[in-house]
Amino acid sequence: MAEDPKPEIFELNNGTMIVKVSNYGCTITSCSVPDKDGKLADVVLGFDSLDPYLKGAAPFFGCIVGRVANRIKEGKFTLNGTEYSLPINKPPNSLHGGHKGFDKKVWEVAEQKQGDNPSITFKYHSIDGEEGYPGAVSVTATYTLTSATTMRLDMEAVPDSRPTPISLAQHTYWNLAGHSSGQILDHSIQIWANHVTPVDQNTIPTGEIMPVKGTAFDFTTEKKIGADIEKVGLGYDHNYVLDCGDEKMGLKHAAKLKNLSSSRVLNLWTDAPGMQFYTANYVNGIVGKGGSVYGKHSGVCLETQGFPNAINQPNFPSVVVQPGEKYKHSMLFEFSAE
Repeated sequence: MAEDPKPEIFELNNGTMIVKVSNYGCTITSCSVPDKDGKLADVVLGFDSLDPYLKGAAPFFGCIVGRVANRIKEGKFTLNGTEYSLPINKPPNSLHGGHKGFDKKVWEVAEQKQGDNPSITFKYHSIDGEEGYPGAVSVTATYTLTSATTMRLDMEAVPDSRPTPISLAQHTYWNLAGHSSGQILDHSIQIWANHVTPVDQNTIPTGEIMPVKGTAFDFTTEKKIGADIEKVGLGYDHNYVLDCGDEKMGLKHAAKLKNLSSSRVLNLWTDAPGMQFYTANYVNGIVGKGGSVYGKHSGVCLETQGFPNAINQPNFPSVVVQPGEKYKHSMLFEFSAE
């Protein structure tokens, strides 16, 4: 029997940008990218060592969540006539795969490449019944620096012998001014989505596909994140329907995040149908890298995903993957300065 892998931090460095990523939850612990003057800053929230991650101090900082990202209503779903019950780890729902989802597993390092396009591939085997989900699943995730200031993430998952819901998401909290620079409300964002999936009081989609036009959810043209945030309660924590972005390399333009003070820009491309736009509403006094204290709205998550609770919503795109099929989800993070 092979030894269990140990949690470690690995570095991808192409001479322009530097990304540190752990095999614990495939977690991006830091991502340093240049501003308009070439000055590097770490633009993701996180911790200096793995210890706080292992102790559960992170509210999903930087990790890949699964087997099913986001919320499943009351932790229940029925598949092929069988009802399954999942842990209620965010009452009254199941969130991000349960008590010990993919973000809290030590993945195996399958491959590592150096050079101009450094990459690392992690793999994980999720057993039948893990966190209540049916069937075993083999998962891989590869981070690659594809150009001087571009990172790509390719996620794949294959069910062994039974159909099962699979929907992975990358949960990094971004702050383009630098992780320790305070709130992101003055960042501007454009989201290529004409619709959102509105939610009930327990943050479960109602099933409606709602046009954003004329609402506080409208980011179809670039605007500051803080412009209308007080109109949406605690802040944004909503699934956007990615239905109007231009395409390249089989990926749709999902979002453009911009910070004026540093001039850093992040363009995000994906092949997922939705994106959770989350403004760190529940982050409160977490002591992170270099002793920085992260408060509410100190980062923004752009979690491309299947729609939340899709397993229980027949009109949402299905997240069920059949044996013999392969789940695929890619994200392209293009950094620039303008």
